[in-house]
Amino acid sequence: MSGKLIIVCAPSGAGKTTIVRHILENIPGIEFSVSATNRKQRPTEVNGIDYYFINTDEFTNYIADGAFLEWEEVYPGTFYGTLKNEIDRIWNRGNHVIFDVDVEGGLSIKRHFGTRAMLVFVQPPSLDVLKERLLKRATETEKDYDVRVSKARREMEYARHADKILMNDVLDQAKKDAFNIVTEFLES
Repeated sequence: MSGKLIIVCAPSGAGKTTIVRHILENIPGIEFSVSATNRKQRPTEVNGIDYYFINTDEFTNYIADGAFLEWEEVYPGTFYGTLKNEIDRIWNRGNHVIFDVDVEGGLSIKRHFGTRAMLVFVQPPSLDVLKERLLKRATETEKDYDVRVSKARREMEYARHADKILMNDVLDQAKKDAFNIVTEFLES
């Protein structure tokens, strides 16, 4: 049963975290891979649950030590990465791994694990809808918002590399579709 990886990626604001939470709540035997980042912790986030929040020096030391399976400078000066020992921790518990990651990080993980991994791209209905979601979230400065929208335009092009594209137009339907996609992959 253990040993598979579900990689959920999307542009910021597309709903990947909501989809991942739904999968975790409804499919047993899957555990969340906590990513590391040097960005500031948001008020609603918990260190070790949402991310491992580390400073930039620690992050670059981990890079130099080869501790990351993958890492990206997602935004200028802001790093995210998956620690190798995080996957081992989850597999040693007999669980599958689910990732909520940046598009490029997701592609790196998929390349590394091949058919043992499934890359699901959460597709927003349009860039305009994505912009609205980011504005409603109200977690970024105007400058950060502009960077995220610009990056989202590029990331939408990566959907063609995914094993599955999950349209997130109507959230309840997207959750049902995600459940079916993941269940089918784990049973294969």
